[in-house]
Amino acid sequence: MTSSTDEVIAKARETLERTSIQYAVGPGRRVRENDVGKRLTRAAVADLAIIGAAMTIGIVFGPIGIMGFFLMIVAMLIATAVLLATPTTRAPTYERLRQTDLKALPAQTGRWLDAQRPALPAPAISVVDQIGLKLDALTPQLATLDDDAPAAAEIRKLVGEQLPEFIKGYERVPAALRGVERNGKTPDQQLVDGLKVIGGQIDEMAGQLAQGDLDALSTRGRYLEIKYRGDQAPV
Repeated sequence: MTSSTDEVIAKARETLERTSIQYAVGPGRRVRENDVGKRLTRAAVADLAIIGAAMTIGIVFGPIGIMGFFLMIVAMLIATAVLLATPTTRAPTYERLRQTDLKALPAQTGRWLDAQRPALPAPAISVVDQIGLKLDALTPQLATLDDDAPAAAEIRKLVGEQLPEFIKGYERVPAALRGVERNGKTPDQQLVDGLKVIGGQIDEMAGQLAQGDLDALSTRGRYLEIKYRGDQAPV
C-alpha cells in the first residue's frame, strides 16, 4: 500500500514539474499562463469536492478512519495530477488558424505549436521555443493594426499559413526517413534551418512594426524559402 502511495505522489510531482517547465518557456506563453491558472483552479475545486464528500460520509456513516483518510488523499493526488495534465481548452486546428483574428493569431499559433512539440526533434523544439517568445512579443504590436491592412496580410501569411504549413510538411515525412540525408541535409536539419528562417522573418516584421514602417512590411513580397530555401518541408 505504501509503495502504491509513493507511486501516486511521484506521478503527481512529475506532472507538476513537467507542467511548470513547459509553461515557463515556449510558444504561447501568455495563453498557457492563463490556462495553467484555470487548471490549478479546477484541481483545487476537485480536491475540495473530495474533502466535502469524505466529510459527508463521515457525518452520515461515522468516522472514515485512517484507511478512509488514506483513500481521500490518494483520490486528491490522482485528481490533481489528471486535471493539471489536461488542458482546459483544446489547441486550435491547422485549418482554424487561417480564420483566426489577426490580433489573436500569434497566441493561437503558439498554442498550435505547443501541440506539435511531441512530433518535433529536440533541436527543433528549442527553435520553436524562441519563435514562441517572438510571437509573444509580436502580439501587443498588432493591437492597433487594422486586420484588413496590407501589412496584416503579410503577417497572417507568415504566422498563420507558412509556419504551420512548413511544420505539417515535415510531419508528413515518415519517421524512419527524417534522419536520412538528402541533398546534403536530413529532414530534421532542414526543419531546424527553416524554423530559423521563419524566426528571422518574424524579427524583421516586428522591427518594421516598431518603426511604423508598414509600407515596407506590406510591399516586401517575400515568400519563405523553405524546404531549405524551397517552399515546403522536405519529403
